[in-house]
Parts: sequence; structure tokens; C-alpha cells
Amino acid sequence: MAFVVRPYRRFPVVIPATYENWSQQGQGMIWNLSSAGWRLSGNLPLTLGDICSLSMTLPTNQPIVILAGVVRWVRDEDFGLETLAMNKTARARLRTYIQERTQAL
Repeated sequence: MAFVVRPYRRFPVVIPATYENWSQQGQGMIWNLSSAGWRLSGNLPLTLGDICSLSMTLPTNQPIVILAGVVRWVRDEDFGLETLAMNKTARARLRTYIQERTQAL
């Protein structure tokens, strides 16, 4: 297995989330995030290549909706999602949150 360096910094979080795949809804937890991806665990199994949507509320009380994400890896109940589509408002909120976290380090 090749080691791949992620192009974006990931930040640890513990955020409840709802996600959907083919009209099935799952509940889970986001464990880390970046501007391009998420680590999520949940009760609705996903497989490599699945497309799903994701909604959650940042610790700043701002809602974020990922319109489409693709599953890039699966380990037991953990999934790595790459963001494919997000509206401008959600992207701006996420960018601001990440900038604030970066400055706090």
C-alpha cells in the first residue's frame, strides 16, 4: 500500500452528522474534516465509490450540507469522504471555520 500525503490539513472534531445514500438515512459522527474531505463513522454502511450527501452543524452553530461526496476508503464503520459538491454558503462557512482553527494553532 502506497502512502499518500493529503493536500489539505485535517482538523479533529466530534460532530454528529446525518448522511444519505440512495434514499437511506444514517446517523453518525464526523471525526475529522478538511476543505476537501471528512472522516465519518455511522450506522448506515457505505462502500468504496458510493455517493452520499451529508449534513451537520459546525461547532460555530453554522449548518453545513455536502450535496455529494464520494467514499474514498472504508475501515469497519469508518468512511473517508471526498467532497464533490457543496453550495457557496456552506463552502464559505467551512473555509472560515478552518481558517479560524488554523490561526488558533
